[in-house]
Amino acid sequence: MMTLADVQPMLFGFMLVFARIGAALMLMPAIGEATMPATVRLALGLLLSVAAYGVVGGRLPPEPAQAMALVPLVGGEVLTGLMIGGLARAMMAALSVAGNIIGMQSGLSFAMNYDPAMGQQSAIIGNFMTLVATASIFVTDLHHLLIAAMVGSYTTMPPGMLAATGDVAQVGVQIVAQAFLLGVQIGAPFLVYGMVFNVGLGMLNRLMPTLQVFFVALPMQVISTFLLFALVLPLAIAWYLSHFQDQMQRLVP
Repeated sequence: MMTLADVQPMLFGFMLVFARIGAALMLMPAIGEATMPATVRLALGLLLSVAAYGVVGGRLPPEPAQAMALVPLVGGEVLTGLMIGGLARAMMAALSVAGNIIGMQSGLSFAMNYDPAMGQQSAIIGNFMTLVATASIFVTDLHHLLIAAMVGSYTTMPPGMLAATGDVAQVGVQIVAQAFLLGVQIGAPFLVYGMVFNVGLGMLNRLMPTLQVFFVALPMQVISTFLLFALVLPLAIAWYLSHFQDQMQRLVP
């Protein structure tokens, strides 16, 4: 028969694991969206915590004798989980940047919609790309890297020990910079297209000053942008998934 003294260390260890895993899931792409029901996120966090506890249970610190010592211990676990989830979500900013670039070049930048990945208004094209990339992450099983990063963090950042803030900040800056660069690279074909299209409109306006260029050009600009977008989207998502995998592997020890 198991007594309370036998169960209490297990409950303490599970609480520590759930503090890190649950905090990371709050910011993970797709899982941590505001549109995801809280009960689903809670159930997923509990299931992952149970599975992770069987792997990292032997690396957890013993239960402190004083209750106040739990505050910095649990707080450190929550901060570590938020850091892992925040770095994963930072890569989603690349699609928002690319969507805004495409929206400006297509003349649809005024068509704004709520982007669940960024938690703010974004160009509707960027919102669409975010949804496609999120679905592709789960289809290609890249979400396993996110789970591996959460479990592997117990090796690089053991519970009860302060993480190397300098290294964490450096990785975070590199991931954010890579996300912005990737967004500009995905939108580069549309930047070239926009420049050529606007130069052509300028020449047409010089040749025919009486022509209402805006009313003629806007439908052509929207249609041609959608055609280019249909050609570029599969390659852009594949390229994004490749970079997402490379950046997330940096979090896996």
